[in-house]
Amino acid sequence: MSAFFITGTDTEVGKTHITALLLKFLAQHKRQAIGFKPIAAGAEEAFGQLVNDDALTLMESATVHGKYEQINPICLAPPIAPHIAAEQAGIEITLDKLSYHYHELAKLGAEFTLVEGAGGWALPINDTQYLCDWVQKEQLPVILVVGMKLGCLNHAILTSHALKAQGVKCVGWVANQIDPNMTNFDENLASLRKRIDAPLLAVAPYSEEKAKLQIYASLTDLFGINL
Repeated sequence: MSAFFITGTDTEVGKTHITALLLKFLAQHKRQAIGFKPIAAGAEEAFGQLVNDDALTLMESATVHGKYEQINPICLAPPIAPHIAAEQAGIEITLDKLSYHYHELAKLGAEFTLVEGAGGWALPINDTQYLCDWVQKEQLPVILVVGMKLGCLNHAILTSHALKAQGVKCVGWVANQIDPNMTNFDENLASLRKRIDAPLLAVAPYSEEKAKLQIYASLTDLFGINL
């Protein structure tokens, strides 16, 4: 199994959107792929359990399917920082729990697993640990989603520097145009390509209709796909 951790430059930059598009891209090329949302905060009661919209989107986009609780084992109702929501619910999130659920998911036999993070890179999961600690523990390569808007240069560069400082391999990044009115989009994209020490995998232009990815050769190489 090949697994990748999808992180973002901030919350609301389109991690789910990009993860779903990547899952669909793999499906188009007959790859067996599954999405994994280990932690989700912001859920409603349905089917007799709490469910999160982002996790449901990943399930709909995958070609390998599991039970909801396998795809999103830690689901918290309030849309707040997960470590605070977990404390309110009397739940402890630990690195070992995350690893247990991750390795249980591997038993479903997917060729590719796309693990979507929560929030940005430095997400607390309890009083002393961060989700990025778990990524380090499992040695997962990272795909960075950059929300293309004013301020994205700072967020993207700081995140890429943090990944490098922590010894985490960033295998590439995706530019997601979340602001349809962003000025100098191409110039900002070029600036990031110079400054992020990882290849640009794809660009997701803003669209109110059918979402799509502009695929770069670095993405097909990453997934071993010949176009």
